[in-house]
Amino acid sequence: MTSAPELTFLHVPVSDPRVEPLLRELGDEYSRRYGGDAHAEMARYPDEEFTAPYGGLLLLLLERGEPVAGGAFRRYDPATAELKRIWTHSAHRRRGLARRVVAELEAEAALRGYRRIYLTTGPRQPEARGLYLTTGYTPLFDTDADPETIGPLPFEKHLSEVRTK
Repeated sequence: MTSAPELTFLHVPVSDPRVEPLLRELGDEYSRRYGGDAHAEMARYPDEEFTAPYGGLLLLLLERGEPVAGGAFRRYDPATAELKRIWTHSAHRRRGLARRVVAELEAEAALRGYRRIYLTTGPRQPEARGLYLTTGYTPLFDTDADPETIGPLPFEKHLSEVRTK
């Protein structure tokens, strides 16, 4: 019987070189799904918003020291963190890694005093929509409507039920 690969979380700045390949892949995927240059859209938030002094966090999930998934949150308002850039490297999908990232981000947000998480995902990201629905997020849109008619799909989750470390 083989043991599970070692998975660890690491808090890093956006400038950490291990972040760049994952963000590049995420931007390329967004560009394919939506057209245009998604990298420019992703760059509209200053890197500082994902650091502790500004109420944010970026983390990587490492497997044997290599980044396989990650995500971030930024301060949305004094009580709310906004999840951003949840991703899993294409070679590591369908393993539940995004669920682990979301759970870790929720716990970290709760530790920092946030009481709510808000996020939006695109209408052409059914995997993300499914992730948030199955992890307890409340859709703030009509789930029976065609997602393309809505635009960004907003979700929220109150953190009163999230276990902190």
